[in-house]
Amino acid sequence: MSISTPGGPERRPTVVSTGKKPAAGRPTSGAKAGSGKPTGSPRAGGKGPRKPVAPVKVSQGRAWGPIALFVAVGVLAAGIIGYGAWAAFQGSKPWDKRANAIDGIVNIRKTDKTSLDYESHKSGPLTYKYSPPVGGVHNAAWQNCMGDVYDAPIASEHAVHSLEHGAVWITYRPDLPKDQVDKLAGKVRGVEKMLMSPYEGLDKPISLQAWGYQLKLDNADDKRIDEFIKDLRVNASVEGPTALCNQGVTATGTTPRELQQQPPTQ
Repeated sequence: MSISTPGGPERRPTVVSTGKKPAAGRPTSGAKAGSGKPTGSPRAGGKGPRKPVAPVKVSQGRAWGPIALFVAVGVLAAGIIGYGAWAAFQGSKPWDKRANAIDGIVNIRKTDKTSLDYESHKSGPLTYKYSPPVGGVHNAAWQNCMGDVYDAPIASEHAVHSLEHGAVWITYRPDLPKDQVDKLAGKVRGVEKMLMSPYEGLDKPISLQAWGYQLKLDNADDKRIDEFIKDLRVNASVEGPTALCNQGVTATGTTPRELQQQPPTQ
């Protein structure tokens, strides 16, 4: 008697499922060839691949050169602007205020105004309170002051009349070195309302005169000479800017012209 398996012919073995599915796109066991996945084992501890190390940035010092240049340019620009503003302010002042600001200047219009008074022209030698004189009574003829450089003393009586017309009279000791005399002459020659001559007995090497103003100096390089000329030439005129400086006396000598022209006594 034969024993048969229920259900007919021989059946295939049943596959028992564990109930877990493999992850999508992931093999159930080791990576297949050509999958592009590393086949090596992961890092110890189950961590992923090592991250690249970020480069260490080295801090560089400040670029002090450009900074210093920038600061220097800024300081220079500020200085130029400041000086320009100061110069504009100084230039806007009245001429007499600028003149009074010159270091060492003597304003006789303020300190001794009566010494400048006169009623009429006078002939012959005259006596003056200040040496060289800066104003007051004077001769009817003026000394030519069209930038004239006289190489010998001139009569004060004529020079004072030139001051009345707005001239600046530069005087100097006869023993002043030639290079100093030449520097003074360079400021005078060819400039209207300017004249220059040696003068005996000065207590300083150089003395500048305008009507009612005087400035005594030691050196022809003194910058105050230019300031005096700029502020007082023409401006200090008693008769206005149109007063003549040509057609005057050009002869040298400390005696007024009318006495020089007289024949000598027998």
